[in-house]
Amino acid sequence: MSNLASFITHYGYIGIFIILVLGIIGLPLPDEVLLTYVGYNVFLGHMSLNLSILVAILGSMIGISISYLLGQKLGIPFIKRFGPKLHIKEKNLRWAQKSFNKYGGIFLICGYFIPGIRHIAAYIAGICNYHYLRFAAFAYIGSIIWASTFIILGIILGNHWGYIAKISSHASKIIWLFILVIFFFVLWKKYRNKIK
Repeated sequence: MSNLASFITHYGYIGIFIILVLGIIGLPLPDEVLLTYVGYNVFLGHMSLNLSILVAILGSMIGISISYLLGQKLGIPFIKRFGPKLHIKEKNLRWAQKSFNKYGGIFLICGYFIPGIRHIAAYIAGICNYHYLRFAAFAYIGSIIWASTFIILGIILGNHWGYIAKISSHASKIIWLFILVIFFFVLWKKYRNKIK
């Protein structure tokens, strides 16, 4: 993280843009920690909130659009060959395909908040030939929510922004727990309706 922090300190908004484009495409970069660090810099008065959020959103939008195009052009053989080098496992790919076919747009929005899934959600959309305008609508909404959330979190945390590094290591577990709770709630409602 110290290298990324110095990169942001040196290159500013252009650095944020570059790191997010590469991170969304699939390079193993700590995107949430980076965005929280940007929020911390806004808290210190070193960066503008509006410009930081705008640049972060643009970087993630460009990154996710490139992933979508890569999915259309390269397909599954590419991910099977190079996925392990980008920390993308085949079981994640299979799960993402199955989920994408069921949930489409919601998967694109929520995928931003699930490490590992964020990197392949757009790629799966491209493989599935998901209509670009529908893809863009959902993916870009996700980008706005995701980037804004973590930058604002960095401002709220202030001098304690480093806690996000610890939190993000457990974030996927919390998100999976949340998804499980929703899943069981939906099952319970369906079961209850059948009884009535």
